[in-house]
Amino acid sequence: MKEKNDKKIIRSWAYFDWANSAYNLVITSTIFPAYYTIITSDDDPNTIDYVNFLGGKYVNSALYSYAMAFAFLVIALISPILSSIADTRGNKKIFMQIFTYLGALSCCGLFFFKLETLEISIVFFVLAAIGFWGSLVFYNSYLPEIATVDQQDKVSAKGFTYGYIGSIILQLICFVFVFKPEWFGITDSSIPARLSFFMVGIWWVVFAQIPFKNLPKGSPNFKTNKQNIMTSGFLELKKVWGEVKQMPYLKRFLFSFFFYSMGVQTVMLVATIFAEKELHLPTSKLIATILILQIVAIPGAMLMSYLSSKKYGNVNVLIGVVIIWILACFAAYHVQTEYQFYALAAVIGLIMGGIQSLSRSTYSKLLPQQSPDHTSFFSFYDVTEKVALVIGMFSFGYIEEFTGSMRNSIIALAVFFILGLLFLFFLKRVEPKTVAN
Repeated sequence: MKEKNDKKIIRSWAYFDWANSAYNLVITSTIFPAYYTIITSDDDPNTIDYVNFLGGKYVNSALYSYAMAFAFLVIALISPILSSIADTRGNKKIFMQIFTYLGALSCCGLFFFKLETLEISIVFFVLAAIGFWGSLVFYNSYLPEIATVDQQDKVSAKGFTYGYIGSIILQLICFVFVFKPEWFGITDSSIPARLSFFMVGIWWVVFAQIPFKNLPKGSPNFKTNKQNIMTSGFLELKKVWGEVKQMPYLKRFLFSFFFYSMGVQTVMLVATIFAEKELHLPTSKLIATILILQIVAIPGAMLMSYLSSKKYGNVNVLIGVVIIWILACFAAYHVQTEYQFYALAAVIGLIMGGIQSLSRSTYSKLLPQQSPDHTSFFSFYDVTEKVALVIGMFSFGYIEEFTGSMRNSIIALAVFFILGLLFLFFLKRVEPKTVAN
């Protein structure tokens, strides 16, 4: 493997974010949730919209939350097994490719999403999520292998920046079809959105070839593994947890990350549906707002990298960002007008990319840098995040169904952020120099 901080390798690594972030923007944040809400709702804002799925009856937005929770649960269960194999054999790139093709082809399958194909389309939606999040397990684990500790904040932010730029470009292309279908002779109002899903899959596959060509296949850990393939990954996680318990700073960071991740990712996944159901924003304004949010996130990620590396240290910046998230949740509970939503979206945009980028680089800094088991450590990180997302998405959907309002679900997210903040304060007592400076 080449020396760390190789510019070509880092640029190629960042292009994976460019490739797959189109999914994150179009499928999870803008066009898909808006399209899903439209085709599963009636025109009466005073009624509750239900859908039938596999013999059950669900509130439409709750089913969306449950589907995402199920996808994250699958990733949490299978990633330890795959990560253990990849770490032992040094072939993590193969698994990145498998999940990438699964996610991209599933996005292409969403081209056929109509109300009458709801059940199979939800399956494609879940598989796309599994492909996206599954590939990130292996993508993230490259960070400590391609960058030295002093460069990891910068490199992590570079990945998120590439991702935002790439996704915005594809989003703008999709907008042409969504807002000007007559230019292409499109008369079926559902085709522009469904065509966007198909283009996400193609974009994802095409640009992923850059990292697939240039990234190393992974650093092998040539240890004899006589464990059962179905259990060795979980035994590896148990081993990692045993090591984590000997590193109080890493353990406390993971507890904090677990709780605030419940809030961060859930907010990002349900923001569009919340605005459409609770504020009744027109789809055009809603999608434009989310796009602006993505643009604002680029300087946000760069700002967090600068503040953490040059000014205040990773933990102090994370504390400040989580406090802003808490305030944002309480503000969202009281949002009533579209302009209030726009202002809130701008704030969330600034902190959205920053907290993800900084969390990844902080964890990377805290790892034993000479360990050959980076994939196992990042598998632990990703399982932590996915379990948090299962709880976050499920609780959001359940509270909405139980109380009849998504606003009450937002208060639960604020509680998760508060718990994450408390563990960050506990972390301050034992934080090492790598994240203090």
